[in-house]
Amino acid sequence: MDLLRTDLFGRLERFYDAAPRDAARTEQHGALVLFVREGAGWPFYARPRLDATETPSLADVAAVRQRQRELGLPEAFEWVHEMSPDLLPVARSAGLSVLEAPLMVLDPAALPDPGTLTDVPVRMLDATEPGFAADVAARRAVAAVGFAAAGTDRGEAGPAQRDAAMAELDEAALDEERACVADGRRLSALAGTPTEGALASGIAMRVGDVAEIAGVATLPSARRRGLGAAVTATLARELLAAGTSLVFLSAGSEDIARVYVRVGFRRVGTACIAEPTPVTP
Repeated sequence: MDLLRTDLFGRLERFYDAAPRDAARTEQHGALVLFVREGAGWPFYARPRLDATETPSLADVAAVRQRQRELGLPEAFEWVHEMSPDLLPVARSAGLSVLEAPLMVLDPAALPDPGTLTDVPVRMLDATEPGFAADVAARRAVAAVGFAAAGTDRGEAGPAQRDAAMAELDEAALDEERACVADGRRLSALAGTPTEGALASGIAMRVGDVAEIAGVATLPSARRRGLGAAVTATLARELLAAGTSLVFLSAGSEDIARVYVRVGFRRVGTACIAEPTPVTP
């Protein structure tokens, strides 16, 4: 691996290790570190320890899975294949299903104006606005409906399903959202119209000068209108304006990766996401 790629992957590794620490405690299990969220919110994962000198073993994976079950957490593992190539066969031998997701980095020179990607307005969420709580609820509802029907194909689910998925946030979760947005650790974007409401959403998580764009979702009925690309481009522009020098994401499939190529992202590697293989009846 050349020096530039070594530096790139080193920065990504440090981001993955640092990002959960504001909201999680850590437990070490051999060459793995398990992030355990403290308080409400999306549960975290286990990944190779930043200072580990050996590949996590089958015993390490088994110990983490046992601990995740004890804590009522998803049995989830994440790592960058180029940094831990030998973990892939270990995870599979443990009975885990591994998604090999395109890991993509933004070329700022290739980032388009979001307005050229769709005619639907995209706006950033503002923690000081009175409607912030409703915006966060809408963002989460769009994501829930969008990810329930994965892929890029159009579908039936739309505003009615989004509204049915809306849930009021508890005060602690809302306070966390507001604090993260206010200090720049998290950015949130919504695309929508006055008549249709929120149609697409996405977030970015920032640590220092590195940020990951994630959770980009579009209601199935609103797909093929450039919304996911516009949300991604809007988040990327905001990150660059804030001084972020490395913006990356993981695409859920090759089809989805092609959407991000339109926004200026280029594949640099593979992000592995492992979970138990579903049991088929």
